[in-house]
Amino acid sequence: MQEKELQPADAILARCTKCRRNTNHVIVALIDGKPEKVECNVCERQHKYRPPSKTTKASSRPAAAPKNQDQKKWALRCASPAGEKVQAYAMSGSYRADSLIDHPVFGLGIVQQVIGAQKIEVLFEAGTKIMRCK
Repeated sequence: MQEKELQPADAILARCTKCRRNTNHVIVALIDGKPEKVECNVCERQHKYRPPSKTTKASSRPAAAPKNQDQKKWALRCASPAGEKVQAYAMSGSYRADSLIDHPVFGLGIVQQVIGAQKIEVLFEAGTKIMRCK
């Protein structure tokens, strides 16, 4: 298959240096049958011809949604708290990582980690929350 010979004023796809994306351009100047200078149809800026950039291929496997992983972890841990002490949440209380708490609004939760002196990260069924503590 033979390609059409390019001429000035022909339309061509190129990478625009101002728009920073592939846009339609008009050829302004040719050297040895190759585009040298083009004008962007979007921003109307003239610049050296840059071939269009290739689009990146999306990964074949989608990333797992962290919320789903957290919900599974919460369900496994809270499914049978038999024999474990569930502490009622209070801002004046002190907590350790991997302990169960019962919050009046969010329900049963797992203390993920102690953050600094007065905060804990708790995993509830609805998601992770940062809570204040002693």
